[in-house]
Amino acid sequence: MTWDAAYRLVKKIPRGRVLTYGQVARALKLRGGARAAGRAMAACPSGQGIPWHRVLGAGGRILIREPQALLQRQLLESEGVRFIERHVDMSAHSWVPKRPAFSRQRSANRKAKRGRLTSKARGG
Repeated sequence: MTWDAAYRLVKKIPRGRVLTYGQVARALKLRGGARAAGRAMAACPSGQGIPWHRVLGAGGRILIREPQALLQRQLLESEGVRFIERHVDMSAHSWVPKRPAFSRQRSANRKAKRGRLTSKARGG
C-alpha cells in the first residue's frame, strides 16, 4: 500500500504545529484509523521533506522509541513547540487541516439537494 495521501497531508503541517495519528487518519478516512497513520509515518521515506516529527500520539505524546523520540522532541522544540512535561501543549500547537475544495463543493451540493427534497416534500 502506498501512503502518498498521508505524506501530502503531513507536508502541509506548518512549522510549530502538530497533528495526532488519529487526526491524520480522520482527515484521510484511513481504514485502520490511527494505527494506519502510524504505519504510514513509520514507513516515511527519508530525503523527501516529509516532516514526520509533526505527527504525535493522542494528547501530544511522542510514541516512537529512542533515539528517534529524542530527535522528534528536539525537532519540535527547534520549531517553537512547547512541551508540558512529556506532552506537546496541544491547545497551543494543534493544527486543523483545511478541507479540500472538492469536499466543500460536495457538501454544498448535498445541502442544495436536501433543500430541494424538503421543498418537494412541502409541495413546492
